[in-house]
Amino acid sequence: MTTANSPAIEMRGIEKSFGTNPVLKNVDFSVTVGEVHALAGENGAGKSTLMKILQGVYQKDAGEILVSSQVTEIEDTFAARRAGIGMVFQEFSLIPSLTVAQNIFLTNEPTKFGLIDDAKAKALALGIFKEMEVEVDPSRTVESMPTALWQLTEIAKALAQNAKVLIMDEPTASLAKHEAEGLFALIERLKAKGIAIVYISHRMDEIYRIANRITVLRDGSRVLTESLKKVSPEQIVEAIVGRKSAAHLVHKSRADKISSQIALDVKNLSSGPKLQNVSLQLRRGEILGLAGLMGSGRTELVNTLFGILKPTSGTISINGKLVDISSPKRAIDNRIALVPEDRRSQGLVLDHPVTENLTLPLLDDLKSSGLLSKKKIAVKSKEIIDQFDIKLAHPSIRVSSLSGGNQQKVVIGKWLGTNPEILLMDEPTAGVDIGTKSEILDLVRRIADSGKSVILVSSELPELLSVSDRILVLKDGHVSKSLNRDEIPSEEFLQLAIQGAA
Repeated sequence: MTTANSPAIEMRGIEKSFGTNPVLKNVDFSVTVGEVHALAGENGAGKSTLMKILQGVYQKDAGEILVSSQVTEIEDTFAARRAGIGMVFQEFSLIPSLTVAQNIFLTNEPTKFGLIDDAKAKALALGIFKEMEVEVDPSRTVESMPTALWQLTEIAKALAQNAKVLIMDEPTASLAKHEAEGLFALIERLKAKGIAIVYISHRMDEIYRIANRITVLRDGSRVLTESLKKVSPEQIVEAIVGRKSAAHLVHKSRADKISSQIALDVKNLSSGPKLQNVSLQLRRGEILGLAGLMGSGRTELVNTLFGILKPTSGTISINGKLVDISSPKRAIDNRIALVPEDRRSQGLVLDHPVTENLTLPLLDDLKSSGLLSKKKIAVKSKEIIDQFDIKLAHPSIRVSSLSGGNQQKVVIGKWLGTNPEILLMDEPTAGVDIGTKSEILDLVRRIADSGKSVILVSSELPELLSVSDRILVLKDGHVSKSLNRDEIPSEEFLQLAIQGAA
């Protein structure tokens, strides 16, 4: 019989290597019944590998796993499911064209007379959602629902398999603030029912909000396990990066680096109902931040400037010359680049090698006698890999095998390889670890210091305040406020400006 504070899962002395590369070194990890245990660390620290061993995706080289105090061999994902271990993925594992109920019971469908019983699946799904104390229509197709309901469906799918342990990987990455609040309330209810939760996140406010303990991995080793009541955010960050590091969030005036020359002049730009009559000017060497609530038009603005969305009215001028940005190719021709919001679906070709992803926008420059030169591709790829310190086993491996932070470096490196004059960055630090965030923010500063111009969208206000020279607040597709950085005394002031625009 398990009770509160009883161990739900214990992992002892776990080791794992890929070839000659040790990824996990004698790692201990445990989560108790009704506990939320946060798991943190830089990308490549070993978090995903540890959890994939618990899921049965990878096999440990050494160590043991105990489920409810019993040594258990988890040789595959079916064994993990039988042991009551469920996973809620950051990148959703649902099939959009199927209904909620069909997704929940996929490969485990209830049957009647040898046929799949959709009515029973719907009734069972309703029962699970009732137990979760949320309202979701099991007969709706997943593609017809907002992202927050996808997340609830993922959780219901795990619970339908009698999961007693839930692994949540960056579960709020795709959620609006109010949707995240709903998830936190659900997590509290799951805790009360005795569900143990491993919560992987880089967001310190979330960790302190819902977790009981935290474990930090660094370079494949466990460097910290502690009650969150006994450890400060600064100590956690130091454990994650191996040094005291908050310098990347300190704003320094860049007035001497900003030219009076207008690199980009946008007048009355509209694109459908979500972007209406936006005007802005961007100077050479300037970092312009875009702030606003979800749906405020930030992403629509940068997508229109890059030609993904077609403008319905207004003008765009670069260096004083009117230009036509009706497609991404025209944007690239005018030396504009975009690091998109969703790196996996918009920024990368996941099944292709790192080399191909890094050189995709540069193919015309990598030809020899009219044909693509493998030598030129290899040289250019190595140049970008070295420049951005992309950690990988070999340049030819699939980009999908890299950690989230290294995938993001590939996206940024790919577009900076085109030598743009104007760089648009939409949530460039989303879902990456603290160390990589620091690298990306330092990179943004260096890009602007070199005379290029940057427009940065971020929901992380401390990051936005640390790098921006000026911030535009958007609301319902309009510019609500334009604030110089020295006019913003605090994060709270900017939050009020954003909320006041609502």
